[in-house]
Amino acid sequence: MTGSPSPSPDITEASGYPNSSSPPEKKGIDDNMPSDKSRDDAEGELTYPEGGWKAYSVVLGSFLSIAACFGMTNSLGALEAQLAAAALKDYSRDHIGWIFGVYAFISFFGGIQIGPMFDAYGPRWLMVSGSVTLISGVILFSVSTKYWHFMLTLGILCGVGTSLLFTPSVAAIGHWSLRRRGELTGIAATGGSIGGIVFPLLIQHTAPKMGFGWSLRIVGFVMIPLCAGGILLVRGRTEIFHSLTPRVPLSEASPISEKSSASSQTEVNPRPERRKAFGGAKIDLTAFKDPRFALTTIGVFMIEWGIFIPLTYLTSHAISIGISQTLSYQLLAILNAGSVFGRWFPGLLADRMGRFNTMILTTLFCSLTVFGFWLSSGYAESHEARKALLIVFALCYGFGSGTGIGLTPVCVGQICSTQDYGKRYGTCYFIVSFGALTGIPIAGAILSVDNGQYFGLIMFCGATYIAALGFFVAARIVGAGWRLKTIY
Repeated sequence: MTGSPSPSPDITEASGYPNSSSPPEKKGIDDNMPSDKSRDDAEGELTYPEGGWKAYSVVLGSFLSIAACFGMTNSLGALEAQLAAAALKDYSRDHIGWIFGVYAFISFFGGIQIGPMFDAYGPRWLMVSGSVTLISGVILFSVSTKYWHFMLTLGILCGVGTSLLFTPSVAAIGHWSLRRRGELTGIAATGGSIGGIVFPLLIQHTAPKMGFGWSLRIVGFVMIPLCAGGILLVRGRTEIFHSLTPRVPLSEASPISEKSSASSQTEVNPRPERRKAFGGAKIDLTAFKDPRFALTTIGVFMIEWGIFIPLTYLTSHAISIGISQTLSYQLLAILNAGSVFGRWFPGLLADRMGRFNTMILTTLFCSLTVFGFWLSSGYAESHEARKALLIVFALCYGFGSGTGIGLTPVCVGQICSTQDYGKRYGTCYFIVSFGALTGIPIAGAILSVDNGQYFGLIMFCGATYIAALGFFVAARIVGAGWRLKTIY
């Protein structure tokens, strides 16, 4: 495996095919996926700087852009608590949850459609459009008073802006690095965690003095230099890649690991032409005939059902059990501090012990933190014990929760051929996006039925991770058998 030590003699490295260390002959949906070496050879027709000022400036610009857009995503708990307590206090929690569900859905689903536009035109104008849309959404959100205002500004405008800004920011890194793509993207991805630390604390400190509306406007003003820096620094090498057209668009490659991000064969195109930009991602429902893909997609769906629940409801839950409003908002910052390390460490681990193995371990870890710390916090006898449990939960969950998003493209890429990667990835996230859409409203409905008690909501969150764990284990067994030491 490129960039990782060779496995010891008693460990088998699975190629992504059942009980085999080498790919079988091509047979329908089980067409072999090229090895890392063959992928590197194929990409060798293209020259990657692998460093230098231009490449590192792109990483910095991506970091700034992700800090703006995913800093907002990682601050959902602060926004939900404010809306439920003030502007939308007459609405049920599931109605409020739909605002955040639509936001998460568009943020995920939109990226599938934006990828081909990046491949054709590069990042600049997509990022300009995303920055204007995101900042406008935040500013308009700050003056909203009615339910449909919040749905339009946060759910739709901020969702579209996040998708337009995030997708090209990450995909552009793939134009500048092959060997270090996973490492550099992991560094850029920590921007979302930094934004998730700063924005909730900013809202917490300014809202009591200046009002919630002005606290959001200040967040919008902070986004302006972040987005401007991203627009100036992030650049692609679009014309070069048009002259050597990959069969699989680079924007559809994994933004997390070099193993999946380079999985495309290249062929020289003597007449560079811009590819069609508005065709969108292809959806291939016949992919579900492959049990590995079906099980993996359902597993990721289960994770997306639960992953946004703590981000959205941790603050309001803490307030409901007597934690001060100050610490309740700080819990989001603590969660995002944990995710700074969780953004890149699982990717490094996956290269050494296997992508599915890592996904299984981190999914198990998240389920244990939900049941062991978050659920227990509501039943601790002392106030200090409740605080301690919530702090530990926020830190641990922040570390483990990013893996579900980060390793999904890697796992999908491992179980399909190069030619099918774009279709499989698009199909997976077409399904998974509906988990992001419905997870928060379902949790809100459970909260309403339980008359504001969080037991059912937390149980639902933990159950989604347990279900995801079962599906990932099943996918690993189908793909690599029962041998525990198999790297898969």
